[in-house]
Amino acid sequence: QVQLVESGGGLVQPGGSLRLSCAASGIIFRLATMGWYRQPPGKQRELVALITAGGNINYSDSVKGRFTISRDNAKNTVYLQMNSLEPEDTAVYYCNANVAWDFWGQGTQVTVSS
Repeated sequence: QVQLVESGGGLVQPGGSLRLSCAASGIIFRLATMGWYRQPPGKQRELVALITAGGNINYSDSVKGRFTISRDNAKNTVYLQMNSLEPEDTAVYYCNANVAWDFWGQGTQVTVSS
């Protein structure tokens, strides 16, 4: 059974930082492309960042230079370091694993507000 468990969300002031974690089980993690997506209130889910098994990384234009995705294959965990957070970053953040099929976590809420 595949499980992706996100943690690290919360309320933060504009300009602040958060680090999201996603612990995976039930997949061969080192072979998976791991990603972070988000769904702002009233909007569709969108890609934030991807990291492939080989370590190639892609970011959406809206987070380049502020967010950093990384993975620890020994811990079966992917991270998203979010700096210089803006109110527009408010969303539910979802972890995704792609190993031929897509698997999703349940999401963690990030709210950026003063």
